[in-house]
Amino acid sequence: MDDNPSPQRPIRSYVLRGGRMGTGQQRALAELGPRYVLPYAAQPMDFAATFGRTAPVVLEIGFGMGDATAQVAAAAPERDLIGVEVHEAGVGALLRHIGERGLENVRIVRHDAVEVLREMIAPASLAGVHVWFPDPWHKKRHHKRRLIQPAFVELVASRLAPGGYLHCATDWQPYAEQMLEVLSASTLANTAAAYAERPAWRPLTKFEARGLRLGHGVWDLVFTRPR
Repeated sequence: MDDNPSPQRPIRSYVLRGGRMGTGQQRALAELGPRYVLPYAAQPMDFAATFGRTAPVVLEIGFGMGDATAQVAAAAPERDLIGVEVHEAGVGALLRHIGERGLENVRIVRHDAVEVLREMIAPASLAGVHVWFPDPWHKKRHHKRRLIQPAFVELVASRLAPGGYLHCATDWQPYAEQMLEVLSASTLANTAAAYAERPAWRPLTKFEARGLRLGHGVWDLVFTRPR
């Protein structure tokens, strides 16, 4: 990917990867995609019409293969969850979870999260935003690709309802430190002195559990929009 994009090509926090999809993912995409995958549209979505009810809505950015997303949705049926992911295999995997668990409180948008937030989410409408284990872009010259940047955080803050939260998590300490610096300088308020304890409702991913067994650290940050 070009490290010096033109003004017409904004810096992305992701690289689209190829890869094969399993037959189960392909079947879920074909059978469940039309119902649960929302087309990108440059206008705010009507949450009540989308889910058929009025309930708190949480947006998850970059849900990977959807394991944690499905667990959160199953444990909190009183909330609705919109997952944003650009990789087709991950979308297929989450759709498979939706079908196996019978989850009716999940919808998916396969599109760039910044554009989804800016165009599809109305101001002050979200109960929460999850950004769990985003790409840390380890090399210094790639740090500008990290998702958690001042402009992005202020966009998130504008979409949170008063009292709504932004919950970030990473297993890369330098990125955790940058997240803390950026979030602390934003209009959001920290719920902890620095890093937060992992909330009991955030599932432990397989990758995270393996890292913890190897002695790796994990940092959670939970910031809220003042009421």
